[in-house]
Amino acid sequence: MSQHDYLTKAAMYDLLSGYYKYSDPSMHVHYYQKHLKYMRLAMQAQRADMTTSAQPSYVRVLHAVPDAPNVDVYVNGNRVLRDVAFKDVSDYLTLPAGKYHIDVYPAGTSVTTVISKKVKIDPGKIYTLAAVGTLNKMQLLPYLDDPTVPVGETKVKFIHLSPDAPAVDIAVKGGDVIFPDISFKQATDYLGLTPMTVNLEARVAGSKNSVLSVPNVKLSPNQAYTIVAVGLANGTPELEALLLKG
Repeated sequence: MSQHDYLTKAAMYDLLSGYYKYSDPSMHVHYYQKHLKYMRLAMQAQRADMTTSAQPSYVRVLHAVPDAPNVDVYVNGNRVLRDVAFKDVSDYLTLPAGKYHIDVYPAGTSVTTVISKKVKIDPGKIYTLAAVGTLNKMQLLPYLDDPTVPVGETKVKFIHLSPDAPAVDIAVKGGDVIFPDISFKQATDYLGLTPMTVNLEARVAGSKNSVLSVPNVKLSPNQAYTIVAVGLANGTPELEALLLKG
């Protein structure tokens, strides 16, 4: 229940308590106790909301547009990242929860944006904002990260950001599929694993036709990972995989 719900109930029980104040003292006490209970719950809900809203959020930026130039990134008119190249990923920036206007310009300019987007950052969340697509059709897409991992374990997810590659299956090389049928701009859920070094491959979805080999992927304990397919399946820069922490 929300704070508003608790306050509504508290007000109702206060009215009932007042109604019985002189005609039935026992009912007066009964409803007054309920009134106090829901007032306490309303105060607890308010404190919880204040704590949640105060939690910082974390945002990093990934440049995944293969034919775009280096870029500068502005948040609410202030430049926060400079000269970000294709395949670069920034450190996490700490931001209070709220709504932000993100502008992306070719590096060294501030006249015409290549991306201009409003984004909502929820409290306590961790995001990767990925610039995706092609130069003529660039987008900024948010992907939620979750670095929490049980002690001694690891986990991994996959994001497909190659604009001309088909839907793919991510599989152990020569073995089983672990993430099936992932289309451009899609992200999988995390898959929990035992720490290992593994050879992976991306196959055309539903086939054995490998379009990208990802050898020697080291998944260490107590760490979350994101594998991101970037580049072009039919052109340059060529299709490749980035292994990001988080």
